[in-house]
Amino acid sequence: MSDETRLTFKEMCAKFDVTPRTLRYYEYIELLSPDREGRTRFYGPRERARMELILRGRSFGIALEDIRQWLLIYEKEGTVAQMQAWVVMANDQLDELTEKKRQLDEALKELTRLRDETLKALGEKA
Repeated sequence: MSDETRLTFKEMCAKFDVTPRTLRYYEYIELLSPDREGRTRFYGPRERARMELILRGRSFGIALEDIRQWLLIYEKEGTVAQMQAWVVMANDQLDELTEKKRQLDEALKELTRLRDETLKALGEKA
């Protein structure tokens, strides 16, 4: 693999806007497996694609262990099995986010009500 298609550790951190600690942790929990030449790590297209999937999953609130298991499915069972697993994982996360949204909407409504009551008691308008 040519050096143009590989990123160094520092370049990987910069490209994905993650800290060195985060990148090391993703390696530690086996989400990423960079090529090593001596003490230098190189991240090829596979690792960059995995990083994009990891960060996208995290942005949806999916746990790292679930992402790790999902990435393993591709290696062991292939694309179709991974896509099927993604649908299940996405459905679970959609249910969880929907419930969190309901709770947040309820909290916003209650906080607004309490604020308005307090303002009314003070003789002010919202």
